[in-house]
Amino acid sequence: MDDSSLTERQAVVRVPADRVDLAEAAQEGGGTVDDGDVQADDEVTVARVGPTGIAGLAPLVSATSGGETAFYANADPELVTEITADLAEGSVGVVGDPLAVAGHALGPSTFPLAPATPLGLGNRRLLGGAGWHRPAEPADYDAAGGFVDATLEDVVTGAEGLQGRGWGDWCQDADVEPALDRARDAFGEAAVVVNAHGAATNVGHSGHGTDRSTADAFLLESVPFAVLEGADLLATAVDAERVVVYVSEADEVAVERARAAAENYPDPVTPFEVVTGPAVHRATEPTMALEAIEGNHRLEARLRRPGELPTLNGAPALVHTARTVAHLARRVRAEDVGGHAATRLVTVTGDVEAPATVELSETASLDAALDAVSLAGEFKAAAVGGRFGGLTDSLSVSSSPDSLAAGGLGTEGVVEILGADRCLVEFVGRRAQLAADTNCGRCVPCREGSTQLTELLRDVYDGDYDEGAIAELLTVMGGSSVCAFGVEAARPTRTAIGEFGEEFEAHADGRCPAGACFEPPEVPQ
Repeated sequence: MDDSSLTERQAVVRVPADRVDLAEAAQEGGGTVDDGDVQADDEVTVARVGPTGIAGLAPLVSATSGGETAFYANADPELVTEITADLAEGSVGVVGDPLAVAGHALGPSTFPLAPATPLGLGNRRLLGGAGWHRPAEPADYDAAGGFVDATLEDVVTGAEGLQGRGWGDWCQDADVEPALDRARDAFGEAAVVVNAHGAATNVGHSGHGTDRSTADAFLLESVPFAVLEGADLLATAVDAERVVVYVSEADEVAVERARAAAENYPDPVTPFEVVTGPAVHRATEPTMALEAIEGNHRLEARLRRPGELPTLNGAPALVHTARTVAHLARRVRAEDVGGHAATRLVTVTGDVEAPATVELSETASLDAALDAVSLAGEFKAAAVGGRFGGLTDSLSVSSSPDSLAAGGLGTEGVVEILGADRCLVEFVGRRAQLAADTNCGRCVPCREGSTQLTELLRDVYDGDYDEGAIAELLTVMGGSSVCAFGVEAARPTRTAIGEFGEEFEAHADGRCPAGACFEPPEVPQ
């Protein structure tokens, strides 16, 4: 174990890496900001770590000494100075009002769970280093068991039964092993692409809203070595000539930390390239991601031929999301096999006070993820599955792809909460318009279908609700679009009509149950 890891330090204050003011406050309290070198045993180390995934607790500061860690949510500089001074005196959790004080073994190498708080929710397997490790410091990841020496056989065994996570994965919800086998046939010529591009929709009541990082970009922000190790293992298995980490140009922190970690990665099989793509939703689709990496300005979906791998500059390519390769790394270390249930990262966003990304067992209900957030009002529905998620009024469904598919929901790993004052007809109309505005234009079912869908939904407001015509159009879009964009763009409307058909009928009668779409009639005086 590298003795420059945080595991070897006697007392550590962890502050968010992007909060220089908190690091300076900790110095005022007697701490020494780490520089990767060994410190004296009696010094308090101030470590700048990645995010935990629970935005509502940010900035989260922790203080560790001996077998205890105190967690402080929404900490300010004055409190951090007090926390550090307290730690320098050998005390933990005495000052301030800690969210929790967790007991654990000496020198924990991964995040100690804090029961009865969002920090104790679900599992922290992939997220074991999130909020605990310095993102670009390999010693912390090494101390947690990372950088395993693996053979080709080890990688192949680890890939058995592993399903691709996210719609940016070539093997979405399918076993990755067959694709790996095909890439091995091109040994020495294949490329490995980590697709960490994408944005989870956080739409306000206007329907426009903003985009923020997906779980894939979050992994690069907080635990990039977990992602890079998985990519390096794939490169080992196929003797890859290129390993590309692909990120949205809007995710600047993820890009910066991926590049820093790539530079510090110990002896990669193939050097990592970090490449950015345009900050548009379609650029996440695997074949359009390859178009962006190749430098093409107009991104168009490529035809997917059964049994064939996509190509990057003519070479066969393995295209997997950051989540998929991080899971592979854990499985190769034999940490997620032999009775351990698979896990899924779930991001809760939408009408919440602050978003959160948590890790749930595939057998756990999505309801559990709500414990990580505070709702901004009364729950009405949720769009499950990303930008084009399926609508439901219940989250009593597990995060496994089979369960989600059975409910007509998406598997992207995003749960967008819709409050009681949301109009669901307006919501799906705006999503249809989004599809019409942002599709690549290559195939008719998606290009023309999304435009016609938008028009049919507008007709509902004029009293013309043709459910049969909408259903027929959605079937065409879902069954014949070239890529997943058009298939998934049909999902919000299809599930909304199935679950909330009465709202469409009410709008055709000139009424909005949410009171959001029509002007109230004037009351005679």
